[in-house]
Amino acid sequence: MTIYFYTDRELPYGCFSNFSKHGFVMDKLWWYTTEHYFQAQKFVGTPYLEQIRSIRTPNDAAKLGRKRTFPLRSDWDEVKDEIMYRAVLCKFQIHLDIRDILLGTGDEPLVENAPNDYYWGCGKDGSGRNQLGLTLMRVREILKG
Repeated sequence: MTIYFYTDRELPYGCFSNFSKHGFVMDKLWWYTTEHYFQAQKFVGTPYLEQIRSIRTPNDAAKLGRKRTFPLRSDWDEVKDEIMYRAVLCKFQIHLDIRDILLGTGDEPLVENAPNDYYWGCGKDGSGRNQLGLTLMRVREILKG
């Protein structure tokens, strides 16, 4: 049975959201959420990285990261999937409680039920790529080993 998730407030799978408050250290810096890390990586080598990293909410981090007044790194489309994978893997390696939730999904398909996102989610009509769901399933396979 497919497991759908979207917001960080949905139990028990809200922890699959990039907005869930499960911080971690990566690149020698503390990140409040995977959303903070992901959005900041668009601006490596600029002051915008720290601005996004230090903002309090994942929603605000997402808004800043989506602003196109900031200079987006030139290789973003090539690296974004791997950046998301590294952040999600780190999050689930560190937080044992949510690791157990992820592993408890067995081999079930995981789908981010994001109606407006056809890349990371399934989109309004289910035709989206569901890249976040695919990333979580990849992480799940790593954690099983």
